[in-house]
Amino acid sequence: MKYKVENKKGQVLVKFSIDAKEWESAIESVYQKTKGKYSMPGFRKGKVPRKVLENTYGKGIFFEDAFNDMFPKYYNEMLEKETEIYPVDRPDVDVTAIDDKGVKFTALITVKPEVELGEYKNLGIEKKVESVKAKEVEAELNKMADKNARLVSVTDRAVQSGDEVIIDYSGKVDGELFAGGTAGKQSLKIGSGMFIPGFEEQVIGMNIGEEKDLNVKFPEDYHAEELKGKDAVFAVKLHEIKAKEMPAMDDEFAKDVSEFDTLKDLKADIKKRLTKEAKERAEIKFENELIAKACENAKVEVPQCMIESQIDSYVQEFEYQLSYQGIKLDDYLKYTNSKMEDLRKIYAERAAVAVKTRLVMEAIVKAEDIKADKKSVNARIAELAEQMGKSADEVKASMHPSEMEYIENEVISKNVVEFLKKNNVSAKEAE
Repeated sequence: MKYKVENKKGQVLVKFSIDAKEWESAIESVYQKTKGKYSMPGFRKGKVPRKVLENTYGKGIFFEDAFNDMFPKYYNEMLEKETEIYPVDRPDVDVTAIDDKGVKFTALITVKPEVELGEYKNLGIEKKVESVKAKEVEAELNKMADKNARLVSVTDRAVQSGDEVIIDYSGKVDGELFAGGTAGKQSLKIGSGMFIPGFEEQVIGMNIGEEKDLNVKFPEDYHAEELKGKDAVFAVKLHEIKAKEMPAMDDEFAKDVSEFDTLKDLKADIKKRLTKEAKERAEIKFENELIAKACENAKVEVPQCMIESQIDSYVQEFEYQLSYQGIKLDDYLKYTNSKMEDLRKIYAERAAVAVKTRLVMEAIVKAEDIKADKKSVNARIAELAEQMGKSADEVKASMHPSEMEYIENEVISKNVVEFLKKNNVSAKEAE
């Protein structure tokens, strides 16, 4: 096998030439594998000589299968030798000459694009940690109180937003009852948005024992085709009103909902937790801004095939998430009245950013010779071992090389972010 590499913008054209001896070997191999399916008068099945088959069906009878068998071998051999070629898509193959004397073909390969790095140090990004305010602590306390609130029956007033009511209802469209439109002793939280628009709002102000007709309109995108956009009338009877009774905010409350004996200590702990969370959010935001700025400063022409491949991954991930809810992707598209192209468009911009980010980070890793240090790799393996209830040595011994490579790539990704942070100069420092 001979080949010649020609570089193009974003692509590589490889011209292959396979001589008669190699080509003959490929053809003979296909004949031996497939001869069992041929039968002709005068020969037992599988015993028809190759020459007879070629004379009967033409010399090219085995050419296509021989080429398909042969191509991956020679293509991969070329890639092993040409280590600077990084394909990002299947090659576009064109057979330019083929006969019993040999084969000539080309492979047009879309390759990983070159990245022109801009400034990725001294980016002037500041990390801002928001201080925790008293109202945020109060909001957390209110959430805890809400979880520990109890529902009590209300008899001395009408329904208000936030109440939980027990109702009977019976819905009609064009004067006729419809499937699923009738229920008795149904629980409904007013303001939850569980019922169609306008229903819950009209329950507000009703008193226990009151009966009322509610006029509503089904949304145009309602899931039941026969009800989309239809006017409906619901006959409603109110049986019961329940309201939340919040616990008093005192030391007893603190003892009930936490390990602390006083409300003061509980508030201090909440503030401590919120402060930690604020620092973590600030750190993530800081890292993301550094990465985004480094990518903004870099230049790279991302091949569309790489973006499409990333979109494929997002669609597969979404399909997987739907499956956990018992929903098929085709059904989701039907329910939302959308097409696969619409879903792919939603992911297009995100995918383009993700691919460029990956390419720029790889370029920085290469430029700065960032590696997976042994200490960090071992620490990551130890984390996994603890999660699995095994020793680090056991986990390491059972690892497939691809799993170890994945961990090393994780460490490299973390190290490149640490490099950006270490080499960043904030706007204040730059003054």
